[in-house]
Amino acid sequence: MNAATSTADPHASIYDHGFVRVAAVTLPVALADPATNARRHLEQLQALEEQQVGLAVFPELSLTGYSLDDLVLQEPLLDAAEAALATLIEASRDLLPILVVGAPLRSRDRARLFNCAVIIHRGEVLGIAPKQNLPTYREFYERRWYAPGDDADGVQVRIAGQDHRLTPHGIITVPDVPGLRLFVEICEDMWVPVPPSAQAVLAGATVVANLSGSPITVGRAEDRKLMARSASARCQSAYVYAAAGEGESTTDLAWDGQTFVYECGDLLGESERFPQGPRATIVDVDLDRIVAERRRQSTIDDNRRTHATALEGFETGVETSLFAPDGLAPDGSGADGRAPVGRGSSSADGTGTAHGAEGGAPRPATGPLRRPLHRFPFVPDDPSRLAQDSYEAFSIQVAGLVRRLSAIGGDEPGGARPVIGVSGGLDSTHALIVCARAMDLLGRDRSEILAYTMPGFATTEHTRSNAELLSEAIGASFETIDIRPASTQMLADMGHPVGRGEEVYDVTFENVQAGMRYDYLFRLANHHGGIVVGTGDLSELALGWCTYGVGDQMSHYGVNAGVPKTLIQHLIRWVIAEGLFDAATGQLLQAVLDTEISPELIPTRPGEKAQSTEDSIGPYALHDFTLYHVLRRGYGPAKIAYLAHQAWGDLAAGQWPAGYADGDKRSYSRGEIRDWLTVFTRRFFSNQFKRSAVPNAPKVLAGGSLSPRGDWRMPSDVTSRAWLAEIEREVPGD
Repeated sequence: MNAATSTADPHASIYDHGFVRVAAVTLPVALADPATNARRHLEQLQALEEQQVGLAVFPELSLTGYSLDDLVLQEPLLDAAEAALATLIEASRDLLPILVVGAPLRSRDRARLFNCAVIIHRGEVLGIAPKQNLPTYREFYERRWYAPGDDADGVQVRIAGQDHRLTPHGIITVPDVPGLRLFVEICEDMWVPVPPSAQAVLAGATVVANLSGSPITVGRAEDRKLMARSASARCQSAYVYAAAGEGESTTDLAWDGQTFVYECGDLLGESERFPQGPRATIVDVDLDRIVAERRRQSTIDDNRRTHATALEGFETGVETSLFAPDGLAPDGSGADGRAPVGRGSSSADGTGTAHGAEGGAPRPATGPLRRPLHRFPFVPDDPSRLAQDSYEAFSIQVAGLVRRLSAIGGDEPGGARPVIGVSGGLDSTHALIVCARAMDLLGRDRSEILAYTMPGFATTEHTRSNAELLSEAIGASFETIDIRPASTQMLADMGHPVGRGEEVYDVTFENVQAGMRYDYLFRLANHHGGIVVGTGDLSELALGWCTYGVGDQMSHYGVNAGVPKTLIQHLIRWVIAEGLFDAATGQLLQAVLDTEISPELIPTRPGEKAQSTEDSIGPYALHDFTLYHVLRRGYGPAKIAYLAHQAWGDLAAGQWPAGYADGDKRSYSRGEIRDWLTVFTRRFFSNQFKRSAVPNAPKVLAGGSLSPRGDWRMPSDVTSRAWLAEIEREVPGD
């Protein structure tokens, strides 16, 4: 391999973290000239080798061209195609990528011709997938030339004088890249109601390659992407697509050379269309994600059982090692120059054995991840997508509160009232505007919202003023209740030093204030016939940053519990941008956005920095990044740390969400990532008891919720020892 191997840096290779680098390649075809096409393939493969690509997929009939018409039946062309394949097979001995190329192949009796995808690696033919569905409609006429491959299991074809079996139901397993199981289909195969790949996925395939000769007409490019996206989303798989382009005949058709890769419904990358010269979409597929999604979505296995009879014909025994295993030369031969016993896939029973033991060879240094990677996985980078998500998230929150109020008589004026504590901070501000919108939809006056601010020992005039001004601007009824006298009395009754005038600002001191506020709110709700609207968010639930019992952990109904801290600020920005409230209210909302997040529970002297939540528990940006990958992906700390370093290690890399202030942008070192990941892990495990008793609240994001009645179930008394040990063992701190 050309790249240095990853012997010291645990973040040097994507292959150490559950990824495989794939390439969907289109290149100019020399029509009816397989020798030239083989040379052009090799030129591209050398470039892909240098980029540590593990799987390279070329277009349909890439060694001959697709648009040959009757020429494809000519013996000279077919002989030349076999010779070109032999050239690629020999050259592949020294190449990293698994190759998937297209060629027409004759059956051994020469009576049938198949449109084939040939899978090659380390000098061996691992499988030959014939096209199963042959279009013979509109501009297509394939049954004139080819035999369907759906029933061609075991049919023998010749390549360079050797017999090889057709494997329309073959799945290639790569043990040293855990999770990589490859299935190949060709063009039309993905356009039928039940594509071969759908059954292959049920049989265990995780990556589907499609070699396409699809000619281009207006709108067809989007149709292809629709098909591939839906297949990857429905099957929880990767879909690698490469279409024919430059060099194909334009007698009656045109070609655009489209390539793209989808993963679980997400577009990882695509190349320009109508290129001059070769193009490749090169991206890193997250195999861990695919496996985790299938493990979690149990209906996929239910579907497998339903179709068990149809899956019996799939072959899953063929294996290859992507990396040269210990004891083998780079060309795959043993010390004596002979191929090891069991290598290859052309045995009659299709049960070829692995090329090497799993994990035997060092992985190549691959550089940064080549895929979209979001610093804020709960927050889309694309402004239009962010606006759409914000609309839906805000509407879900409002709809949840409307339904709850309606169920308890709050759908009429004078009915059950929302009771809310407002601090001038981010969460309570957002909950207040949710209440306002809910009252609008219910046809009730906003003055029926009962908003209270309850200053404590560290409340600043800035936040108290924000709370009052915003409540008045919204039109809510507003009152101030000073909790300091009651809190002081409670602390004195408890024998706490603060009750004697001493400055002992411990967790009891903080929780007395938090608890006092909610004690008042619940009693006020009783008194006025209302419900306490909870303001705590998803990030705080994950970290346990809330006071249990009669505190901000509890309410009658929560509106923010499904929304992480990093998204709430964007929801407020969206509300401002959409003009849901007047300009003066919008300015007050912006003032809240500009205020540092603080619990305001510990007093500070003049000149001292005020209490900061993120100074205490860490940056919400990193914690939400970790939360998403724990909750939605099920990843362990080592992979999360790797992804966090890729996303946050370089301030200039990647995109930032729309509206994110330049002054707030920053990067994090691997040491910082490790430290805060440790904090998250400890807090996440130790605070499950709070999440086990959370009030009702709507799930908002596909990223998940932490309700014990919904997305997340976890013992409250479990240990985090194994997770912390992985951090200690596998996460670099330099």
